[in-house]
Amino acid sequence: MKQTGIIGILLILVHLAGYSQGQTFQTKYVSVTINNKGFITSVKARHSGQEYCPAGRPSALLSLSKGKQFILPRAARFNKTGGEIELSYPNGAVATVKLEAKQQYLRMQLVSLSGRAGIDNIVWGPYKTTISKKIGEIISVVRDDNFAIGMLGLNDNTTSGTPSDGDVGFMYYYIHSPDPVKYPLPAHLKEGQTFKIGGDGRSDIAFYSQPEEYFRMSYGNGAMLEPAYGSSICMHARDRRKEQMIRFPVLPDNLDGGYNSARYQLVAPVEEDVLGSAIALYACPDSLGLPTIEHIVLSEGLPHPEMDGKWVKDPAAYRPDIAWWGPHDSLSAYARQLGIKAVQDEGMGEYYPNPARRWGGMKVGFNSRPAVSVPEYGAMMKKENIRYGLHTLCEFLQPGSNSDVAPVPSDSLAIMMRTTLVKELSADDTLISVADTSYFNEYGGWEGNHTNVLKIGKELISYNGITTRRPYTFLEVKRGLYGTVKGTYKAGDTIVKLQPNCYQGFAPDMNLQNVYADYYGQWLADGGMDYIDFDGLESCMYQGHGQYSFKRFFRKLFDSYRNKGGNYLRVMGSCLYEGNWHYMSVCNVGGGDHMFSPVLNKWGIEGKDMRYVFESNYFPATFGIINYASDWTMYDAENLQAKSIGWNATYMLGLSQQTVENSAEKQNIFTAFRTWERARACNVFTAAHKDKLKDLSAKFHLVQTGEKNFLLYPVKEIRTMFSTKADSTLALSIVNGFEQQPLQFSIKVADVKPGAAQGLTLTLPGNIPVVVDKSLEAGQYIICSNGQLYIADKNRRQITQLEVPAAPLVGKGRSEIALNAAGTMQLELVVSLVGKGEELK
Repeated sequence: MKQTGIIGILLILVHLAGYSQGQTFQTKYVSVTINNKGFITSVKARHSGQEYCPAGRPSALLSLSKGKQFILPRAARFNKTGGEIELSYPNGAVATVKLEAKQQYLRMQLVSLSGRAGIDNIVWGPYKTTISKKIGEIISVVRDDNFAIGMLGLNDNTTSGTPSDGDVGFMYYYIHSPDPVKYPLPAHLKEGQTFKIGGDGRSDIAFYSQPEEYFRMSYGNGAMLEPAYGSSICMHARDRRKEQMIRFPVLPDNLDGGYNSARYQLVAPVEEDVLGSAIALYACPDSLGLPTIEHIVLSEGLPHPEMDGKWVKDPAAYRPDIAWWGPHDSLSAYARQLGIKAVQDEGMGEYYPNPARRWGGMKVGFNSRPAVSVPEYGAMMKKENIRYGLHTLCEFLQPGSNSDVAPVPSDSLAIMMRTTLVKELSADDTLISVADTSYFNEYGGWEGNHTNVLKIGKELISYNGITTRRPYTFLEVKRGLYGTVKGTYKAGDTIVKLQPNCYQGFAPDMNLQNVYADYYGQWLADGGMDYIDFDGLESCMYQGHGQYSFKRFFRKLFDSYRNKGGNYLRVMGSCLYEGNWHYMSVCNVGGGDHMFSPVLNKWGIEGKDMRYVFESNYFPATFGIINYASDWTMYDAENLQAKSIGWNATYMLGLSQQTVENSAEKQNIFTAFRTWERARACNVFTAAHKDKLKDLSAKFHLVQTGEKNFLLYPVKEIRTMFSTKADSTLALSIVNGFEQQPLQFSIKVADVKPGAAQGLTLTLPGNIPVVVDKSLEAGQYIICSNGQLYIADKNRRQITQLEVPAAPLVGKGRSEIALNAAGTMQLELVVSLVGKGEELK
């Protein structure tokens, strides 16, 4: 006994010798210290010594959550030999975390958890930092001009943010100035203050309502602004084997009128536990943030879609696409001339999935020849080396077009509530009494469309409310909805309320979602397509599993596509979340002046908000869909390209055959556009060049001078709106900061009364008189270009040549254009001045 006791003590001492009371772990760029209570007490940049852990605010390495309660560790033991940390908690739970210090990140994984009764989630963090300039709330990263600190989930069940109902963050505005000197807050606002999104929330435009730079849109909760000290980043993993009752969505302030208001929902379980949850914690110079993430992605086998050999998150892979409307005769020819290699066929309408229908009767139309099937056209596009895809409503299962809804509804439609009948129900009964009211009294789903549909057996039933006293009975019942068959049911049979989508259809549950992901992969491959626009991506939220649901859907989609012989799948969608960040190439939502105006050189509110969100999360900013306008100048089109390169933004160029062929400057625009695409591909733009291209007071002109050589010219536009009065002369000032050059201008007739333009006279710089003796109409132009002066239609097409005694010039410094009119007109003058070219190689 004595000898055994000594051996036992020795074994304990040997065991304890492998543990320390605190430890520092190092990567190439940072050292992280964890104390003997299991808290991070230091995050220090190795090259500068800068401390990024807020003083006196340590962060729990791993927290547990039970309902809304966070349980923090109280002790940590370090096994240096095994690379493990044993964390003890006040509730008796013990977690073992394996921690590996890699060159560029710390890899942490939960390998065991005992005493876990009632634990719903494990939480990595939140980790507090002193950084606050850029809050990457989608992928859990915070950034400033010098440093970035973030984390990536290394398995599908490890998702961004703290645990919340529905496990996905929702949009709201918060106050945060990225530059307090440049954008100071007014006295009535404070950092971190939150506001609901604008409008009624029924359209993309309504969401975005605050133009000030210090109004920031939040898309998630993976990182949070913490005004008291900086920011925090967080991820978690949920025990999804438990059924949940959630209230979703969670917003700082729900929208007016009940639209997008929270609803209760029963979340069905899936076989996914917290064990094995893993993260990569990284900290590095911000300039190396994206390469560091790519290193983690490749090292850990995370999704790494590539386009032409480049990771789709690499700015070198950012490219504009075409959004096409109308007959397809010229589509491929336009794409070649513009140098664009991907087309989204928006004019084919919204495709609602239906595995029973496959391609059905969908046809691609032409003016010059018979229509062809989508697979035939997809094959034609592949031969042209053009990526081709359609606009779809992701998982929107619509009555009348989906066999999983009617006439025989699937048992795998997503639900909101469940109860049982308390008495037998015949096929003719409309009195349906159930065991409890649950939350059946709530209308519709969280998107507020008031679609109340029950399912029992293979029958769908609509209702409008439920009584509040026994017997609990549904009101305004209509049996056999959408052509489903009225049935007979027994007391005790289950009846459920289906989860509606925003178009009064329904959604698949997690099992049926896998079927649709597989279907889409095969559907795309069979159709010869390698591009898809998933509108309605919120359908991956309807199941209540949030980011995890996104990851399950996209993983299955990509696997299915590859299994059918597909290679690169370009994915665009209606929203960006942590769950689809790895898979998405672009997110070109919205469009027009709400995003960016290449003519006026101005960001719209939606464009400003999305730019900040996407940039902060290492994702390309977007201009959405910018429709080619038939009255664009070459400089307008070039500005679109210049700004997209300067801001690392993608967009879709909206084209139709009719609009393009009406454009007077089509050929110049196509040539210039292709030149910018060549320069983009040659990677000739440095960071300094991109900063210049961002300048909203300038446009740019690009000329190719060699295989990889270009000249970049600044273009200054002077834009003036003015009105004329009868028999009065206006003198319009031009200040040219460049050298003397040929005069380029346009005068657009915004509004004019019949005959008011008779007797219009211009006096150009150099005292050159021009008489316009034609009656002008609203929308027409007077254009001076290449030494010629002419009247043009609304598309800038020449109508009448005007006599001009000499080719007009504009000298350096100040000069004038004088104008005398016989009547009142509203006019817009645009003068374009071109500076000295800069060589790009």
